[in-house]
Amino acid sequence: MYKINADLCKKCRICEKNCPIGAINVTFDEGGKKAIAVDITDMCVECNVCRRVCPFGAIETGERTEGTVQCGSCSIQCKIPVGSTGGCKRYSNEGGKLVRNRALVVEGLPQTYIDEKIVKPVITAVGAGTAYPCIRPAPHIVCENRDGVDVVTTVTEAPLSYSGVMVKLDTNTYIGEEGDTVYAEGKPVGLVQTEEYGSKMVYVGGANRLTGDGGFATARTVCALANGEEVELTVKTLDKHTEKMKNIKIICQQGKAPIINGVQEKTMRIGCGSATIGLMASVMKECVDECIVIDHHVTGLFTEHLAGKEVGMTYSGVVPNATKSTVGRYFGGHGDGIGGTVLKTPRDAIKSVDMSLAWEGMRILVTNTTGEVGALFKVLANGDVEEIPMDEKATRVINTINENCQGSTCSVLYTGGTGGSARGGVCKCPKAITEAVHDGRAHLTIGGAEPFVYPGGGINFMVDTSKVVAKAFTWVPTPATVAPVEYTMTLEEYEKMGGHMDRIKKASDFPEYQK
Repeated sequence: MYKINADLCKKCRICEKNCPIGAINVTFDEGGKKAIAVDITDMCVECNVCRRVCPFGAIETGERTEGTVQCGSCSIQCKIPVGSTGGCKRYSNEGGKLVRNRALVVEGLPQTYIDEKIVKPVITAVGAGTAYPCIRPAPHIVCENRDGVDVVTTVTEAPLSYSGVMVKLDTNTYIGEEGDTVYAEGKPVGLVQTEEYGSKMVYVGGANRLTGDGGFATARTVCALANGEEVELTVKTLDKHTEKMKNIKIICQQGKAPIINGVQEKTMRIGCGSATIGLMASVMKECVDECIVIDHHVTGLFTEHLAGKEVGMTYSGVVPNATKSTVGRYFGGHGDGIGGTVLKTPRDAIKSVDMSLAWEGMRILVTNTTGEVGALFKVLANGDVEEIPMDEKATRVINTINENCQGSTCSVLYTGGTGGSARGGVCKCPKAITEAVHDGRAHLTIGGAEPFVYPGGGINFMVDTSKVVAKAFTWVPTPATVAPVEYTMTLEEYEKMGGHMDRIKKASDFPEYQK
């Protein structure tokens, strides 16, 4: 367990606030306001949270509590005393045995499933036009019989002020910090979002961008991206080395690999550096003595990693040039180097070598999470390293990583909200269509494609534009983007919600309609 060095402790209580299991005890003065002592109880599991948040280095390693069991369910490896749980609170030490403290759940919650008869719209809204003002019925309300059931689809090309696109770029290349402004045509049109696994995310649009400075540029950019056109975006970000602003150019197009600062991406990473080792540990063991996998999120060190131990490796003494998180896992700084880090060359990844553990001639492979970078080093007698030619075994490692990576691409997800006046064209009770969509009694599609409808109030959705009818999105100079919106339901349901029954047409009335 850990203990607190009373000489270093300032009694700021940051450790108490962050301890996930409440293992830190604070003693107050008689007035109950001032902390006079901070202690770590014997329920401590050495999860390392307190050591990472303490600004004074006052947390030290003490004696291990008798009866603890080391958990192996994640890289933290909590040492859990009898009667306590690990930092995640999922596992408990019950009489010296580690058990998952929640029974296995077999059945999930009930889900809403759409009747197959209303999954597909009778017609799409692409080319339907717009009925404005929205008190007017939708341009087309069409009915056909499906397996003995009359089904109705209402369609309109709806101007949506609350709209935009989420652009997913499969890359590790640095494109700026979260929140950095994204520009198109010299105007601010969006921002860099948080990352998803193996991808950078950029949001373009939104009500505030559409109605603000650059609203027209925003509308044009959203529609161009949603329609599969090539678009150039610029991210303005602070260069941490020069302390000056710099531009990052991104050329993106639905279904094609992004081009970042003139370099076209080829490969999406197999995972972070830790995941790469977890997947490739057996191959690494057969081919090299040590392997560093560079990654901007988590850089991995093979022999120290739990996957390395699983295949029989012992720590080599190599220290990566990154900040240690847990065993075999290191945080690297974001930058325009290898794997989106600040490391410019493979040699930069090796900080030092402990020759009490390493040996002369030891082979260290440095690669990244796509296998596109590979360099082999030999440890010298003085603890330094020198690069040597990649041999067949080292090449096998990087090739195996690369073969298990997907190609890089750009995906565009259009987001919008149709919970406003556009519902008036569907029926006379706008709340009814909203509730019907959420209850599964009516099915929303966008240009024939099924979107994800956000939970909660309104009708807010996200749709993969690659599944929408081609060139389906336009814009109006209010400015707002225009999306093809379809609602499909049974005729009986449509009548119940106060639908415009007198405006229903038969599908066969449309020359364009084809079975």
